[in-house]
Amino acid sequence: MTGWWFWAVALCLAGAVATVLVRAMGRGSEPSAIASTAEADLAVYKDQLAEIGRDLARGTIGPEEAERLRAEIGKRVIEADRARSAGEVTATSRSAGPFAAVILLVMLPGALALYWGLGAPGYPDMALKPRLAALDAGIAERPGQEAELQRLGTPRDAALDGTLATELGALTDPDALRALFRERLEAGELQAAVRTQERLIAVLGDGASGNDHANLALALTVEAQGYVSPEAEASLRESLRRDMSNELSRYLVGEMFLQGGRFDQAFRFWRPIAEDGDPGAPWVVSIRERIETVAELAGVSYALPEAATPGPTADDIEAAGEMSAEERQVMIEGMVAQLSDRLATEGGTVEEWNRLIRALAVLERLDQAQAIYDEAKVRFEGRPAELSFLRLAAMESGLNP
Repeated sequence: MTGWWFWAVALCLAGAVATVLVRAMGRGSEPSAIASTAEADLAVYKDQLAEIGRDLARGTIGPEEAERLRAEIGKRVIEADRARSAGEVTATSRSAGPFAAVILLVMLPGALALYWGLGAPGYPDMALKPRLAALDAGIAERPGQEAELQRLGTPRDAALDGTLATELGALTDPDALRALFRERLEAGELQAAVRTQERLIAVLGDGASGNDHANLALALTVEAQGYVSPEAEASLRESLRRDMSNELSRYLVGEMFLQGGRFDQAFRFWRPIAEDGDPGAPWVVSIRERIETVAELAGVSYALPEAATPGPTADDIEAAGEMSAEERQVMIEGMVAQLSDRLATEGGTVEEWNRLIRALAVLERLDQAQAIYDEAKVRFEGRPAELSFLRLAAMESGLNP
């Protein structure tokens, strides 16, 4: 049921419920109900007065006690008579008005607003299994690498492919091909990096490792600006067939499921890495930042275990909230300077270098951010996965990658 049919039925049901509630509130205040109750009370009080007279005649109670009881029952008779009066009935009837107004003017619009925020207006009726099947079908039918590159406006150069085919056809040394792949990926020559890694896997055949296939998937994903294409998926399947624990492959598979709306599968692939992965790996940092949101989208109650990460503590953040804008600027710059000095002298993880680059960009110190990025590329030379994450940070910060 979609479109106006859904809203028509929902409004009719809501109106019917509101009508029942309003009538139920008004029914207890109808004059006939109050009058009948008052008449019953008066009949009881009349019997009680007669009983007092009989007790007095028998000598069970004295004259003073009889007089006190008659006075008490007399008060109740007056109250019952007032309840029977038209003025009391009208006042009681009017008291239902505000409650009816609350139902009609607050509860109904509030329920609609709540559904608009938590529900899925316009989404067709579908049980869970068909919905998941539809998502799986969408993932299976998503565009290929070439189609996505066309959409992004960065199609592959056919002439360059011809040149690369000639050049790479003469190379058969796996070590030389791996070195050439790293060099081209680091330089941002993504089409050449993809072709080089494809040549390496062709040379190795069944001897290609899970990491070789993961690197091809990484190059394809970077080339498509983060999109995990069917071609990248095929490489990921080969990688995991050889090594199911390959963290880079599991990370990219999770990204693929995330892009396709299968949050449950993304969570399944990411959770082991978030909890037990190498804290220095860039994909672990990315996963830890998002996995609780992914779990929520998957309908899973999940709290990420705490992990020690360098940077400002909760006390630092609380203190910053009490500072002026100038004081916060000084504090942030001090932390950036400390991190920069430590990385220059002791080194650090790719996540720390990534954080420093982004922090300097936020402070609008782009020249220094560019210098830090150039230094990081030297530090992580020969590690294509880390370099690809640094390149992404540089691009998003407006630097020259």
